[in-house]
Amino acid sequence: MKQLENDKITALYCRLSRDDELAGESNSIKNQKSILSKYAKDNNFQNIKFFVDDGYSGTTFTRPAFMELMELAEQRKNRNNYSKRSFKTWKK
Repeated sequence: MKQLENDKITALYCRLSRDDELAGESNSIKNQKSILSKYAKDNNFQNIKFFVDDGYSGTTFTRPAFMELMELAEQRKNRNNYSKRSFKTWKK
């Protein structure tokens, strides 16, 4: 069970729906990352991982980083449910 605790992440999601004509990440994404990083640090959130969709519309959920985040959450949910069931079965 300790292993599951060690691989937890703090998922931070950033999105900007328009290009601001900069090469690479936009200033807004950089600002979002800065604000989210500070919040995570101030609240002792560990193991930060950013999920960034720059230039994708919010009108759809089929954004690459958002989909990756949802898939990761689903995998962890399934793994945690399996671990809990296995532990309960073993404990009986």
